[in-house]
Amino acid sequence: MIFLCLILIAIVVVQVGKVAELASSIRGEEEVQDASNSFHAMFGMVFLVLFLVGCVVSAWMYKDSMLGYGPHTAATEHGGALDSLFNVTLLFTVPVFIATHIALFWFAYKYKAKEGRRVMFLAHDNKLEVIWTIIPAVVMCFLVMKGLVTWNKVMADTDTPFVEIEATGQQFAWIMRYPGDDGVLGTKNFRLIDGTNELGMDWTDEKSQDDIISSAAGEVVKVPLGKEVRVRITAKDVLHNFDVPHFRVKMDAVPGIPSYFKFVPNTTTEEYRERLGQLDKEGNPMYPEWHMPADEDEPDGPKRYEAFHYELACAELCGKGHYSMKRLIEVVPLEEWEEWMINQKSYYFANVRGKDFDPNKDTKVLPAEIRMRSKNFKKDIKTALASDDEAAKTLQFKYVNFVTGSSNLTPNSKYELKDLVKALESYPKMNIELAGHTDNVGDPTSNMTLSNDRAQTVFQFLVDQGVSSSRMTAVGYGDSKPMESNDTAEGRAKNRRTEFTIKSN
Repeated sequence: MIFLCLILIAIVVVQVGKVAELASSIRGEEEVQDASNSFHAMFGMVFLVLFLVGCVVSAWMYKDSMLGYGPHTAATEHGGALDSLFNVTLLFTVPVFIATHIALFWFAYKYKAKEGRRVMFLAHDNKLEVIWTIIPAVVMCFLVMKGLVTWNKVMADTDTPFVEIEATGQQFAWIMRYPGDDGVLGTKNFRLIDGTNELGMDWTDEKSQDDIISSAAGEVVKVPLGKEVRVRITAKDVLHNFDVPHFRVKMDAVPGIPSYFKFVPNTTTEEYRERLGQLDKEGNPMYPEWHMPADEDEPDGPKRYEAFHYELACAELCGKGHYSMKRLIEVVPLEEWEEWMINQKSYYFANVRGKDFDPNKDTKVLPAEIRMRSKNFKKDIKTALASDDEAAKTLQFKYVNFVTGSSNLTPNSKYELKDLVKALESYPKMNIELAGHTDNVGDPTSNMTLSNDRAQTVFQFLVDQGVSSSRMTAVGYGDSKPMESNDTAEGRAKNRRTEFTIKSN
């Protein structure tokens, strides 16, 4: 149907042309030309008015939703400087646009071709050339200098501690990488990219082992309020563009040429939602378009301002799936972000450690592994202290082990025990009971003795590390308190444990 309509339009245009040609031959070329000139001159004047009014009206209508005014002021500290530069540029360019637009069509109307009219031929005018050259040159110098000052201010590196995040563009997604406990992003090598390593991470580099990778489109990228964030921007395949309009952040992601952009968020996601949902003194929405349903199919569902998120998009036409390169960004208070980071898992330890393709599979304990265990230990202690459930105050040592059949600690046991030492130093009022347990294999009396000896060994280790003996008790329970049935090997393994209970804090 569309094809037939296009053919019909083409036929109509051809026929109109033929009619105009026939009319021209009947009325005479000069008369037809004069009518045509008058028509186009008048049409130009109509276009002058309609286009100019359309520009002004559309700018006013969309200033609060697309042009960064109203509720959409920048959500970063540097954004105001960029907006100011944009406004100054508008101050110079808008009057020029209006004046040249009016002049173009007014001159076309006033000096349209007409029988008997002679035109003035002006080959050269030095004064006009000088004016037309100097004025734009001065304006451009001013704008360029202000732009350079703003750019240097926005992009200047400082000694301020920052959070570094890496954004890697690929067809058609963003892969985000956060540093782990060491605060440093690890090494990458494109030659290492394969089905198990989408970024080409070098797992032999200690700095890489605790890095956190987020590549799922539905995962929210979180950044802290009031903290400088430095985004390392790169790409795997073609040219992409890292664009977060609300942050006034926009930078090309070029394969093989890493770039960066830094910003300090100054408005949380929740605060921005409140800004969009503001009501006036009469209780009416200040921005009605944001009070519409977020989903037209759910009129009673969340409103647009309630469902708002900062968005990361690709501003480069990178292929057919370009439209899908969107990630949601959430700005949260620093404390909430730090809590969120604690709960994130290292990609290496969650997906690579101990596998056949792990280059460190023969290494028993890695430095990053020790840091990760320490982080989890601190979180478990904090949770136990905050709980009112007595059972939750008993924590099992996950990495404290003994030589089989003895009370001698294995070398790697010291790391978790030192974490307990640090916890006791952090909470000087905390007292604990150390307990040893065994399975039911062997003589019950021997099991009781072994469990007690193991508890005493841990006790002595802590004392040697400077912990007061008055803050601890050590007891062996043998096989009297099993966690699981001793009828299976798995159950017996769980019953052989060493643990501690927080008695007071």
